[in-house]
Amino acid sequence: MLDDATTRSGGTAIAPPRAAATELAVPVTVPVPGGFAARCTRTLLSPWSRLSLLVLLLAAAASSVLLFEPQKILADGWPPQIEGSAAVVLFAVAYGLVTVAFVPRPLLNLAAGALFGSEWGIGAALAGTVLGAGIAFGLGRLLGQEALRPLLRGRWLKAADGQFSKHGFRSMLAVRLFPGVPFWAANYAAAVSRMGYVPFLLATALGSIPNTAAYVVAGARASAPTSPAFLIALACIAVPALAGVVVAWRKRHHLRGH
Repeated sequence: MLDDATTRSGGTAIAPPRAAATELAVPVTVPVPGGFAARCTRTLLSPWSRLSLLVLLLAAAASSVLLFEPQKILADGWPPQIEGSAAVVLFAVAYGLVTVAFVPRPLLNLAAGALFGSEWGIGAALAGTVLGAGIAFGLGRLLGQEALRPLLRGRWLKAADGQFSKHGFRSMLAVRLFPGVPFWAANYAAAVSRMGYVPFLLATALGSIPNTAAYVVAGARASAPTSPAFLIALACIAVPALAGVVVAWRKRHHLRGH
Protein backbone atom coordinates (compact mmCIF):
# COMPACT_ATOMS: atom_id res chain seq x y z
CA MET A 1 0.00 0.00 0.00
CA LEU A 2 1.45 3.26 -1.07
CA ASP A 3 1.92 6.14 1.31
CA ASP A 4 -1.03 8.47 1.79
CA ALA A 5 1.01 11.37 0.50
CA THR A 6 1.12 9.78 -2.99
CA THR A 7 -1.59 9.64 -5.63
CA ARG A 8 -2.38 6.99 -8.16
CA SER A 9 -2.52 7.79 -11.86
CA GLY A 10 -2.62 4.88 -14.28
CA GLY A 11 -0.99 2.62 -11.77
CA THR A 12 2.00 4.85 -11.42
CA ALA A 13 2.79 6.42 -8.07
CA ILE A 14 3.39 10.12 -8.44
CA ALA A 15 5.14 12.05 -5.63
CA PRO A 16 3.55 15.34 -4.55
CA PRO A 17 5.19 18.57 -5.64
CA ARG A 18 8.15 19.60 -3.49
CA ALA A 19 7.74 22.33 -0.96
CA ALA A 20 7.86 25.94 -2.09
CA ALA A 21 11.17 27.18 -3.38
CA THR A 22 13.64 28.87 -1.11
CA GLU A 23 12.50 32.28 0.02
CA LEU A 24 14.12 35.25 -1.59
CA ALA A 25 16.82 36.78 0.63
CA VAL A 26 15.96 40.23 1.87
CA PRO A 27 19.04 42.47 2.10
CA VAL A 28 19.74 43.67 5.65
CA THR A 29 20.81 47.29 5.94
CA VAL A 30 23.26 48.05 8.74
CA PRO A 31 22.54 51.45 10.21
CA VAL A 32 25.40 53.81 9.58
CA PRO A 33 25.79 56.88 11.79
CA GLY A 34 24.60 59.99 10.08
CA GLY A 35 27.30 62.05 8.48
CA PHE A 36 26.43 65.22 10.34
CA ALA A 37 26.32 63.47 13.74
CA ALA A 38 29.64 61.75 13.08
CA ARG A 39 31.27 65.02 12.09
CA CYS A 40 29.92 66.72 15.21
CA THR A 41 31.26 63.93 17.40
CA ARG A 42 34.70 64.09 15.81
CA THR A 43 34.75 67.85 16.17
CA LEU A 44 33.75 67.78 19.83
CA LEU A 45 36.37 65.15 20.63
CA SER A 46 39.13 66.75 18.58
CA PRO A 47 42.27 67.96 20.41
CA TRP A 48 41.56 71.63 19.72
CA SER A 49 37.98 71.35 20.98
CA ARG A 50 39.21 69.80 24.21
CA LEU A 51 41.85 72.50 24.54
CA SER A 52 39.16 75.15 24.05
CA LEU A 53 37.12 73.49 26.80
CA LEU A 54 40.15 73.62 29.11
CA VAL A 55 40.62 77.32 28.40
CA LEU A 56 36.93 77.98 29.11
CA LEU A 57 37.06 76.04 32.38
CA LEU A 58 40.14 77.94 33.55
CA ALA A 59 38.64 81.27 32.52
CA ALA A 60 35.44 80.45 34.42
CA ALA A 61 37.45 79.43 37.49
CA ALA A 62 39.53 82.61 37.38
CA SER A 63 36.38 84.71 36.98
CA SER A 64 34.83 83.01 40.00
CA VAL A 65 37.91 83.81 42.07
CA LEU A 66 37.74 87.45 41.04
CA LEU A 67 34.04 87.51 41.88
CA PHE A 68 34.12 85.81 45.29
CA GLU A 69 37.61 87.03 46.33
CA PRO A 70 38.71 84.11 48.53
CA GLN A 71 41.72 86.11 49.68
CA LYS A 72 39.34 88.01 51.97
CA ILE A 73 39.63 85.06 54.30
CA LEU A 74 42.86 86.61 55.59
CA ALA A 75 41.00 89.71 56.72
CA ASP A 76 37.56 88.33 57.59
CA GLY A 77 38.59 84.95 59.01
CA TRP A 78 37.02 81.54 58.64
CA PRO A 79 33.22 81.19 59.01
CA PRO A 80 32.61 80.61 62.73
CA GLN A 81 29.97 77.93 62.13
CA ILE A 82 32.59 75.62 60.60
CA GLU A 83 35.01 74.30 63.22
CA GLY A 84 37.43 71.52 63.97
CA SER A 85 38.54 68.89 61.48
CA ALA A 86 35.65 69.74 59.15
CA ALA A 87 37.05 73.24 58.74
CA VAL A 88 40.52 71.85 57.94
CA VAL A 89 39.15 69.45 55.33
CA LEU A 90 36.97 72.11 53.75
CA PHE A 91 39.89 74.53 53.63
CA ALA A 92 42.09 71.89 51.96
CA VAL A 93 39.46 71.23 49.29
CA ALA A 94 38.94 74.94 48.68
CA TYR A 95 42.72 75.41 48.57
CA GLY A 96 43.06 72.80 45.83
CA LEU A 97 40.26 74.25 43.74
CA VAL A 98 41.40 77.85 43.86
CA THR A 99 45.00 76.95 42.99
CA VAL A 100 43.65 75.56 39.73
CA ALA A 101 42.20 79.05 39.22
CA PHE A 102 45.68 80.62 39.61
CA VAL A 103 45.34 81.90 43.18
CA PRO A 104 48.93 82.21 44.53
CA ARG A 105 49.85 79.46 46.98
CA PRO A 106 51.91 81.68 49.30
CA LEU A 107 48.77 83.65 50.10
CA LEU A 108 46.87 80.44 50.85
CA ASN A 109 49.71 79.07 52.97
CA LEU A 110 49.78 82.22 55.08
CA ALA A 111 46.01 81.93 55.51
CA ALA A 112 46.33 78.28 56.59
CA GLY A 113 48.81 79.25 59.31
CA ALA A 114 46.77 82.21 60.48
CA LEU A 115 43.56 80.17 60.67
CA PHE A 116 44.68 76.78 61.97
CA GLY A 117 48.14 77.25 63.46
CA SER A 118 51.32 75.53 62.37
CA GLU A 119 50.47 71.81 62.64
CA TRP A 120 46.94 71.76 61.24
CA GLY A 121 47.80 74.53 58.81
CA ILE A 122 50.69 72.57 57.29
CA GLY A 123 48.50 69.49 56.89
CA ALA A 124 45.68 71.45 55.24
CA ALA A 125 48.05 73.35 52.94
CA LEU A 126 49.92 70.22 51.80
CA ALA A 127 46.70 68.34 51.17
CA GLY A 128 45.35 71.26 49.16
CA THR A 129 48.62 71.53 47.24
CA VAL A 130 48.54 67.88 46.14
CA LEU A 131 44.82 68.07 45.36
CA GLY A 132 45.18 71.21 43.25
CA ALA A 133 48.22 69.84 41.43
CA GLY A 134 46.42 66.58 40.69
CA ILE A 135 43.35 68.35 39.31
CA ALA A 136 45.44 70.64 37.11
CA PHE A 137 47.58 67.76 35.85
CA GLY A 138 44.51 65.67 35.04
CA LEU A 139 42.80 68.51 33.18
CA GLY A 140 45.95 69.34 31.25
CA ARG A 141 46.63 65.72 30.33
CA LEU A 142 43.04 64.97 29.27
CA LEU A 143 42.16 68.21 27.51
CA GLY A 144 45.41 69.86 26.48
CA GLN A 145 48.24 67.42 25.88
CA GLU A 146 47.27 66.17 22.42
CA ALA A 147 46.78 69.67 21.03
CA LEU A 148 49.79 71.32 22.66
CA ARG A 149 52.51 68.73 22.13
CA PRO A 150 52.91 69.52 18.38
CA LEU A 151 53.54 73.16 19.37
CA LEU A 152 56.65 72.34 21.44
CA ARG A 153 59.09 73.74 18.91
CA GLY A 154 60.91 76.43 20.86
CA ARG A 155 64.29 75.62 22.35
CA TRP A 156 63.23 76.30 25.93
CA LEU A 157 59.97 74.44 25.52
CA LYS A 158 61.71 71.40 24.08
CA ALA A 159 64.27 71.45 26.88
CA ALA A 160 61.57 71.63 29.57
CA ASP A 161 59.57 68.87 27.89
CA GLY A 162 62.65 66.67 27.68
CA GLN A 163 63.42 67.15 31.37
CA PHE A 164 59.90 66.32 32.51
CA SER A 165 59.54 63.39 30.10
CA LYS A 166 62.89 61.71 30.85
CA HIS A 167 63.52 62.75 34.46
CA GLY A 168 60.02 63.50 35.67
CA PHE A 169 60.30 62.82 39.39
CA ARG A 170 63.59 64.58 40.06
CA SER A 171 62.74 67.48 37.75
CA MET A 172 59.42 68.13 39.45
CA LEU A 173 61.02 67.68 42.87
CA ALA A 174 63.56 70.39 42.00
CA VAL A 175 60.82 72.71 40.73
CA ARG A 176 58.87 72.33 43.98
CA LEU A 177 61.93 72.67 46.23
CA PHE A 178 63.30 75.77 44.52
CA PRO A 179 60.41 78.17 43.89
CA GLY A 180 60.52 80.35 40.84
CA VAL A 181 58.28 78.53 38.37
CA PRO A 182 54.61 79.37 39.10
CA PHE A 183 52.68 76.48 40.60
CA TRP A 184 50.10 76.37 37.81
CA ALA A 185 52.75 76.62 35.09
CA ALA A 186 54.63 73.62 36.47
CA ASN A 187 51.40 71.62 36.67
CA TYR A 188 50.40 72.19 33.06
CA ALA A 189 53.95 71.83 31.73
CA ALA A 190 54.18 68.41 33.37
CA ALA A 191 50.75 67.48 32.02
CA VAL A 192 51.75 68.26 28.44
CA SER A 193 54.95 66.22 28.82
CA ARG A 194 55.08 62.42 29.08
CA MET A 195 55.63 62.46 32.82
CA GLY A 196 53.69 59.86 34.82
CA TYR A 197 50.85 60.79 37.17
CA VAL A 198 52.20 59.03 40.27
CA PRO A 199 55.76 60.48 40.05
CA PHE A 200 54.22 63.91 39.57
CA LEU A 201 52.11 63.66 42.72
CA LEU A 202 54.91 62.16 44.82
CA ALA A 203 57.39 64.83 43.74
CA THR A 204 54.81 67.54 44.41
CA ALA A 205 54.03 66.23 47.89
CA LEU A 206 57.67 65.84 48.94
CA GLY A 207 59.04 68.93 47.25
CA SER A 208 56.33 71.24 48.58
CA ILE A 209 56.91 70.43 52.26
CA PRO A 210 59.73 72.91 53.09
CA ASN A 211 58.32 75.96 51.34
CA THR A 212 54.75 75.28 52.43
CA ALA A 213 55.76 74.75 56.03
CA ALA A 214 57.78 77.97 56.04
CA TYR A 215 54.85 80.06 54.81
CA VAL A 216 52.38 78.40 57.18
CA VAL A 217 54.63 78.99 60.19
CA ALA A 218 55.11 82.59 59.09
CA GLY A 219 51.34 82.99 58.91
CA ALA A 220 50.86 81.40 62.31
CA ARG A 221 53.50 83.66 63.93
CA ALA A 222 52.74 86.84 62.02
CA SER A 223 51.53 88.49 65.22
CA ALA A 224 55.08 88.15 66.61
CA PRO A 225 57.36 89.22 63.74
CA THR A 226 60.45 89.32 65.96
CA SER A 227 60.02 85.78 67.29
CA PRO A 228 62.66 83.15 66.36
CA ALA A 229 60.05 80.97 64.65
CA PHE A 230 58.94 83.78 62.39
CA LEU A 231 62.52 84.78 61.49
CA ILE A 232 63.48 81.17 60.77
CA ALA A 233 60.42 80.81 58.56
CA LEU A 234 61.42 83.91 56.61
CA ALA A 235 64.92 82.49 56.17
CA CYS A 236 63.47 79.19 54.91
CA ILE A 237 61.47 81.15 52.34
CA ALA A 238 64.33 83.32 51.15
CA VAL A 239 67.11 80.71 50.96
CA PRO A 240 65.35 78.28 48.56
CA ALA A 241 64.27 81.22 46.39
CA LEU A 242 67.86 82.44 46.16
CA ALA A 243 69.10 78.91 45.49
CA GLY A 244 66.56 78.57 42.70
CA VAL A 245 67.83 81.73 41.05
CA VAL A 246 71.42 80.46 41.23
CA VAL A 247 70.52 77.05 39.80
CA ALA A 248 68.51 78.61 36.97
CA TRP A 249 71.42 80.93 36.14
CA ARG A 250 73.89 78.06 36.00
CA LYS A 251 71.55 75.88 33.91
CA ARG A 252 70.74 78.52 31.33
CA HIS A 253 73.56 77.45 28.99
CA HIS A 254 72.50 73.82 29.25
CA LEU A 255 68.93 74.68 28.29
CA ARG A 256 70.04 76.87 25.41
CA GLY A 257 72.19 74.04 24.09
CA HIS A 258 69.10 71.97 23.49
